Amino acid sequence: MNAIFLIIFSLLCFYLSVRYYGRFLDTKLFDMNSNDITPAHRFLDGVDYVPTAKPVLFGHHFTSIAGASPIVGPAIAIIWGWVPAFLWIVLGSIFMGAVHDFGSLAVSVKYDGSSIGNTAADIIKKRARTLFLFIAFFLIFFVLAVFAYIIATLFVQHPTTVIPINAQIIIAIAIGFLIYRKKIKILIPSIIALLFLYFFIWIGIKIPISIPPMFGMSPLQIWIILLMLYSFIASVLPVWILLQPRDYINSHQLIVGLSLMFIGVFLVNPKIVAPAVQLSPEGAPLIIPFLFVTIACGAISGFHSLVSSGTTSKQLRKMTDGKTIGYGGMILEGCLALMALVAVSAGFSSRAEWLNHYASWDQANSMGAKIGAFLTGGSRFLGALGIPEEFGISLIGVLVIAFAATTLDTACRIQRYIISEIGKSYNIISIQNRYIASGIAASSALTLALLKGGGEGGLILWPLFGATNQLIGGLALMVITVYLYKKGKPIIYTLIPMIFIALISTATMIMNLGKYINTNNWLLAILGIIILGLEAWLILEGILVIKRRKIIKKEHAEKIPEEIF
Repeated sequence: MNAIFLIIFSLLCFYLSVRYYGRFLDTKLFDMNSNDITPAHRFLDGVDYVPTAKPVLFGHHFTSIAGASPIVGPAIAIIWGWVPAFLWIVLGSIFMGAVHDFGSLAVSVKYDGSSIGNTAADIIKKRARTLFLFIAFFLIFFVLAVFAYIIATLFVQHPTTVIPINAQIIIAIAIGFLIYRKKIKILIPSIIALLFLYFFIWIGIKIPISIPPMFGMSPLQIWIILLMLYSFIASVLPVWILLQPRDYINSHQLIVGLSLMFIGVFLVNPKIVAPAVQLSPEGAPLIIPFLFVTIACGAISGFHSLVSSGTTSKQLRKMTDGKTIGYGGMILEGCLALMALVAVSAGFSSRAEWLNHYASWDQANSMGAKIGAFLTGGSRFLGALGIPEEFGISLIGVLVIAFAATTLDTACRIQRYIISEIGKSYNIISIQNRYIASGIAASSALTLALLKGGGEGGLILWPLFGATNQLIGGLALMVITVYLYKKGKPIIYTLIPMIFIALISTATMIMNLGKYINTNNWLLAILGIIILGLEAWLILEGILVIKRRKIIKKEHAEKIPEEIF
């Protein structure tokens, strides 16, 4: 099959979903088409609560939810064939991921910009808040450790990316100063900043930067320490200084990069060389349920609910911006996942080359293989535009690292919120301080990363990520569903995704538990059992709330006398 037809059909589906389904959710479920004052105005503090223009907040939200996951997920899931991955990306993004993200944002805005876990206290029960927050803390704990490891690894493997990535931080701070202190419109400076970024990519190719071993530490370990220090600083700074302008520039970078790759596909006119379906690739787990946790970002991801209700809801300037940011942001991420799928299914020159790269699960599942497949395919499409291979690979490498870095410091900020909310729940004043909370977030993740000498300590717990991430998604949908039920709104549109994701994440965790126990990996086994227990408890709390509400409604109806005519 020709990849062009796949792209045209998918983009048409995405466009129609935003135009019609997103609008339906906006008007019939989430009531975001109003002029109500948002938390960004009511709690304006210049640090976290900052009313932000829609294009800028869209850039922050999109780059924070995207990271590298919409790339690496399809790059491994393609081993089961392009058809299952394609269907999950398109249908999952439209009917599950975008609903989940938009709903999390809407509920958070209605509850003063609180996290989806914190809102569970009001929507379900106070005990639910603690359960949700501890699961979310655990998820972000190893997200920080692993993303730091991934970025550090890419810096070591691709030293040409070091200068442009770090130059982007300085450029973003300058943009933030111009916008908020000099009151200059952001569009032109951000475009100039993007051109500077491309210039620094060229500089990076000419002057690659490699850190030598020092103080008894490897370059990888040094980069991890520097990245966690950066995350701490970025998470306590006011959002307008670094987070907003950098993410806005990153959104331009991705849109330009995606556009160039899509145009390149039309010029190359490639055929998909990956098989349509492979049910039993060598060494791979069962396609069901593992496909649905391998591609998370790019279809539906629980981490997105933490972003929507963490940083994004505190910056929403107008309620009417919610649909574009919450629903539209996920759809654009689906476009990124689609491009990744095309790159790893049609970016190889032949079926033999593809089969050699994806000979087995273990071979294809390494970080180098996943990123490498995307870099190879993407640079081939850019090459059709006359972009040299070396520059194309660096361009895509910078894009991947920039998005991963965005997720890293956004996750650190969200972890600060979670720690502060736990502090409020237990009346622990000290950890409500943003510096202390961020210090705990960064230092705990750094400790985990350095547990193993090479800096890959986060990989110890990483096997739990996929199921835990989707479990968070299912729980967020449960909170949204209970919220809609209590408001008398239709719940079918969130209930079906909730049940599906809850079943998928539970099945994945149970199947993994069997593997952990058989291999005597008792750490993962015990943690997995604890997470499953917390999930069951939280779901039970939600069911009891609905049951109690039904009883109250019935009793209330029985007390109303019938009309006498």
